[in-house]
Amino acid sequence: MLNADALKQLRQLKSEIKERKVVYSGTVKATNGRFGFVALDEGRDVFLPPEEMQKVLPGDRVNITEQEVEKGKTQGVVDELLETHLTTFVGRYQVKGKGHFVAPDTPGINRWIFIPPQERQGAEPGDFIYCQIHRHPFRDGKGQAKVLRVIGKADEPGIERALTLASFDLADTWPDPVRAQAEALSEDSLSAHIEGREDRRDQPYVTIDSPGTQDMDDALMATPNATGWTLSIAIADPTALIEPGSPAEEEAFNRATAIYFPGEPLPMLPEAISTRLCSLMPEVDRLALVCDLQVNNDGSLGNYHFRQAVIRSRGKLSYDLVAHLIEGREDDDIKALPEAVANSLDQLHQAATALRKWRAEHALLSADRPEFRLRLDENKRIRLIEPAIQNEAHRLVEECMVAANRCAADFLKRHGQGLFIQHPGLRDDRADNIRKLLESHAPHLAELDALSAEGFKVLMKQSETLASEVPVKAILSRQLARAELGFEAAPHQGMGLEAYTTFTSPLRKFSDFYVHRLIKSILWDTPMKALNAQQLEALQASQLRARQAANALETWLKSDYAKSLTPEPMAGTISRTLPSGFFVRLDSNGLEGFVSCKDLDGKYSFDPVTLRLIHNKNGRIFQLEQRVTVTFAGVDEERRQIHFTLVDAEAVGADGD
Repeated sequence: MLNADALKQLRQLKSEIKERKVVYSGTVKATNGRFGFVALDEGRDVFLPPEEMQKVLPGDRVNITEQEVEKGKTQGVVDELLETHLTTFVGRYQVKGKGHFVAPDTPGINRWIFIPPQERQGAEPGDFIYCQIHRHPFRDGKGQAKVLRVIGKADEPGIERALTLASFDLADTWPDPVRAQAEALSEDSLSAHIEGREDRRDQPYVTIDSPGTQDMDDALMATPNATGWTLSIAIADPTALIEPGSPAEEEAFNRATAIYFPGEPLPMLPEAISTRLCSLMPEVDRLALVCDLQVNNDGSLGNYHFRQAVIRSRGKLSYDLVAHLIEGREDDDIKALPEAVANSLDQLHQAATALRKWRAEHALLSADRPEFRLRLDENKRIRLIEPAIQNEAHRLVEECMVAANRCAADFLKRHGQGLFIQHPGLRDDRADNIRKLLESHAPHLAELDALSAEGFKVLMKQSETLASEVPVKAILSRQLARAELGFEAAPHQGMGLEAYTTFTSPLRKFSDFYVHRLIKSILWDTPMKALNAQQLEALQASQLRARQAANALETWLKSDYAKSLTPEPMAGTISRTLPSGFFVRLDSNGLEGFVSCKDLDGKYSFDPVTLRLIHNKNGRIFQLEQRVTVTFAGVDEERRQIHFTLVDAEAVGADGD
C-alpha cells in the first residue's frame, strides 16, 4: 500500500504529464469509411482511427492529443468534447435481434445508433424516421437516439421530398403567427397602400413567365425615345404589406429563398402573399416598386429612377407566345394582343437585344447550357425528362432583370449602403495551377493577373475562341469561387460587372426583399431592420442549405429514374473529372453518371493543371468537354449516384502533340 509521500509524488507526476501534454482543438471531419479526421484550428488534419471516431459525430468541436503509432505516422486521441452541432438527423428504423436502431441517412455517420424502448414512437422496421441524439457517444462510443417523428415508408408517394425536408431541417408548414398574419391580409389591405403612389394602371405592363407560374414578381414595358428606349421594370412589392420584424418577415429570413423542388415548390412567403395579393396577376391592381431606366442605342444604361406605383398588368404571357411574336408568327393568341402591348413587346425585344450586345462586348455572358424539365407521375417520381428550350423571350426577360439589378446596385453603391452579390472570380488556391495552364496552353495570356477583375474578364473572353488541345475555358470555369453576399460594393467577376445586386425576385428571395427595404428607406424613409454581420452569415447558410436540399432531392429522383434506362449506348459529354474517374452528362436528358477508373483498362494519373486523366502507359486521355458514349451500369444506392460504363470516346491529343 502506497504511503502518503508516494501518493503525493504520483499525483505530482500525473500533473506534470498533463501540463506537458500538447492539446489541439479542431473540428471532426467524417469520411465514407469508419475512420475520420480532425481539422485542427492551426490548419492541418489529424487522422482519427475507427475506435476514436466512434466517440464523436461529424462537426463536433473537440480537443485531441496526437500520438505516434509508427515512424512518421500519428493519430489523434479525443480528450474532450467541446461542443456538438449535429443534434437531429434522419435515417431508417432497423431491428437486429432484440436491438432497435436507426441507420442514419446522414453523410459521415457510418454506424447504427441504438434507440431505447421508450423513445421509439411506434416506428416500424424500414420506416424513415426523424431523430435526435439522445446520448452523445463521447463517453463510451455508444450513442443513443430518440425518434421525434415517423416520416413515412420507402414506397409512399412523395417520401423523397418529405425525407429531404427533414434532412435539411426545412419547414413545410407555416408557424401560427405567420399564418394568422397572411390570413389577415386582403385586397382591402392593398387599397390602403395605393394612396401616394404613382398610378400606372393605364400602362401596358405584362408579365412573361412559364404557364404554371403563380408567384409573378416582374412586369415589363418599353417605349422608344430619341436616344434609345425607356425600359420600365415593375417589381412586386411585398414589403408594403409585410411590416419590418413581423412573423412573416422573420420566417422569410429563416427560409432565405423559395425552393423549386420538382413538382411541388417550397415557398418563402405564404401563398396568400406570394401567389395572390402580391403576385402581378393580370387585370387586378397591384403594388410595385418600379425601375424606369434609359437604355441607349448601344445598349449602355443612362439615367434611372425608382418609383412606388400601382400597376395593372395587361396579360400573363408565356415565353413561347412572346418568342412567336418576336419570330413574326401570326397565330390567334398574338392577334388577340392589344396593340399597345404588341408595340411594347416589340420595343422590349429591341432594347433587350441592345442590352445583350453591350454585355457581350463590355461584360461577360453565361454560356447557354441545355436545361431539362422533370415531369413527375402520380407517385411523385420522374415520369419524363424533357428539354427546356431557352428562346428569345427568356433572353429578353433576363436582360431586363440584369439591367434593373445593375441600377439597384449602382444606387446602393452611391448611397454607401446595401446588400451586394460579390463574385471574386477564380479561387485563390488554384492560382498556381491556372498560371501553369496558361503558360503551357495560352502563353499570350500568361502575364494576365487572372485574380483581378479586369484580368479575369479578359481571360474569360479570350479563352472563348482559344485554339488549344485542352478546353481552357471549361477548365477555368471548374475553378471558380462561390458568389457571396456582402454589405460592401465589390466586383461580380462572373458577370464582368463592377457591382451587382438583385431586387427583382422579392417574393422568392429574402436578399431581394431586403434590397427593397433598403431602396425604400433611402428614398422615402420607410422603416426597416438592418441586418448585422451574424445575420448575413446565417442568411447565406440558409441559402446554401436550400440549394443543397434542391440538389439532393433532384439527385435522388434522377438516380431512381435512371433504373429505367435501356442498355443501349448513350451519347454524352465529360462534365467533371476527378482522380478516381469522370462524370458524363447525357445529351438526351441531362442525367449525370460516373465512370470509375477502376472499370477502365490500366492505371490513370490525374493532372490538376489540365484536369485530365492520363493513362500511365499508352497516354490515353479523358478531359472536360470530351465526347463519349456510355451505357447504364447501375446506381450506388447509398450515394444515390448513377454509374455508367464507357463504350467509346473521341480521341484527344496529348500535351505537345
